[in-house]
Amino acid sequence: MQSYSGIILIVVMVAVMYFLMIRPQQKQRAKHQNMVSTLQKGDKVVTIGRLHGVIDSVDNTNKTVVLDVEGIYLTFDLSAIANVVPAEKAAAVVTEAKSEAVEETVAPAESASEPTSEEAK
Repeated sequence: MQSYSGIILIVVMVAVMYFLMIRPQQKQRAKHQNMVSTLQKGDKVVTIGRLHGVIDSVDNTNKTVVLDVEGIYLTFDLSAIANVVPAEKAAAVVTEAKSEAVEETVAPAESASEPTSEEAK
């Protein structure tokens, strides 16, 4: 029995490693593959480089996607798509970005103050 304890310990460690590391990664990869297979024109996505854009076309034979990023068309591999932005969240982000742009244009420019007599010396 003593000689089998080392083998049993190794088998248990491999099983623990499988359930804690390998299996979750396989599930995550399957979930990503399912998400990528359902991409279609008009979906708002985020790439692994955190670039936000709208899908213009998907080419499943070459496994590429063309994104419209504010009028600039960029081609990415399908594996570069990190996630799809839900429609209601995408609308909120666009609204927030527009309000920030308006605030920047409306904000008054800093007025240059005249130097005081002590600063002039």
